[in-house]
Amino acid sequence: MLSIGKMARLTGVKIPTIRYYEEIGMLAEAERSAGNQRRYDANALERLKFIRHARDLGFSLDDIRSLIDLHNRPGHPCSEATEIAERQLVTIRERIARLLKLEAELSRIATACDGASSDSCKVLHALTDHNIGDARR
Repeated sequence: MLSIGKMARLTGVKIPTIRYYEEIGMLAEAERSAGNQRRYDANALERLKFIRHARDLGFSLDDIRSLIDLHNRPGHPCSEATEIAERQLVTIRERIARLLKLEAELSRIATACDGASSDSCKVLHALTDHNIGDARR
């Protein structure tokens, strides 16, 4: 049996987050020691690793809950899991596209400045006048 601190160390998930996952039913309620400390088994550790990996991939808690439900139904077709993953992939690709636009705009703004003085600073002017530094153009 693992303490909540050991679970946190093994997974990189903070203790309050582990408690939250338990509170919302993502993790089964932990057994309690005689001193009322939470004690988790190997299944809870694996579930927390699953949740952590899914969160690292950007899945929402609702999507993770659906994936856990599918994981708990062996033999069930995995088409729903594939749909969830594909939807997340689209979201990530959209986020990457936005970040690439932001990178290009920030690069343009940063290289436009000659460093002379703040009243002629292209960076400050672009941030003040949204039309100058609008990444959506």
